[in-house]
Amino acid sequence: MLTMRQKQAVTKEMIKRYGRSRKMKKGSMLDDFCNLTGYNRSYGSRILRGDYAPVKVKITNKREVVYDIDVLKALTKVWIIADGICSKRLAPFLPELVDKLVKQKEIRVNKTVYHKLTHISASTIDRLLKNTKKKYQLKGRSTTKPGTLLKHQVPIRTFSDWNESVPGFFEIDCVANCGDNVAGEYVNTLNITDIKTAWMEFEAVLGKSQFRVFAALKRKRSQCPIPWLGFDSDSGSEFINSELVRYSVQEKLTFTRSRPYRKNDQNYIEQKNYSVIRRVLGYARYDTNAELIIINQILALYRLYVNFFQPVDRMEEKTRIGAKVTRVYKAALTPYRRVLACKEILQSTKERLTMLYDKLNPADLKRRIELLRIKLDKIKK
Repeated sequence: MLTMRQKQAVTKEMIKRYGRSRKMKKGSMLDDFCNLTGYNRSYGSRILRGDYAPVKVKITNKREVVYDIDVLKALTKVWIIADGICSKRLAPFLPELVDKLVKQKEIRVNKTVYHKLTHISASTIDRLLKNTKKKYQLKGRSTTKPGTLLKHQVPIRTFSDWNESVPGFFEIDCVANCGDNVAGEYVNTLNITDIKTAWMEFEAVLGKSQFRVFAALKRKRSQCPIPWLGFDSDSGSEFINSELVRYSVQEKLTFTRSRPYRKNDQNYIEQKNYSVIRRVLGYARYDTNAELIIINQILALYRLYVNFFQPVDRMEEKTRIGAKVTRVYKAALTPYRRVLACKEILQSTKERLTMLYDKLNPADLKRRIELLRIKLDKIKK
């Protein structure tokens, strides 16, 4: 079968000969032309008579390839080290991350590739990594049991209760690592997220005893670089209890709760339950002390990895015109960078975090986390 360009060349030559030929000759020429091009006789005869001009194929010049294979290889490695985050979060973070990886000798790039990596757009990242993302392609159960006795002492949080423009107000939740079976005792991961800076603290405990959860909460508060002003939980009995209520009164902390079965009341932490906790631990069931020890080792490293090297998007403005809602987002920043930008945080705390940041290697953290996850899987089997 001829291509369109070949058909055009044949048609052009046949038209010249067809017009000069006698009637008897034209019949055989038309047969040959139709057999060669696949046209029917009626259409072919009109073309050869000149009734239809042959369609010209517009030849467009191909764009020069800017982001070549060297850029793709470097971008793929950086994207994997960044835990496969979306392009909107990765693009503004790339200059800092590439500098960090080059300094730690995790990647080697020439000046041309470095310039392209640090100026690449989010849409180009998506286009280049389209096939890579397919190679790196979890739903669980809710285990929140309501604590009813003290609900009247813990007010439901409304939009006006907190001053979320300052750091120190946290959402807290427990993520169940129970697999598809909620029977018995299993590991739960306490997740604590600051609304202003997105700084996260987490620790795994066996079971959902209010005493274990409360002890973990106090440990995480002592390790957190952000002074606590208040916290908001769901209505689970691990949080709605006399121990935590008494503690919040003694420490002068604002303690509120979300409405039952309304996950959007805790939207900041609910999204982190999947994008952070589930991403590193998955949906498998863990119910032994040996697994608990390894999980807390993973979370100790993951705390550094997430807070220092995982940029977070935050909505700056939302406007509604009729049924259309338009959202404008700020450039993604890591929780560490958000803490540095907060004037409410002590300068000594910022200096301590900066010293820690200078010592960290995101690629090394990623490797150590993966080794612990492999060890966890072996124990699980």
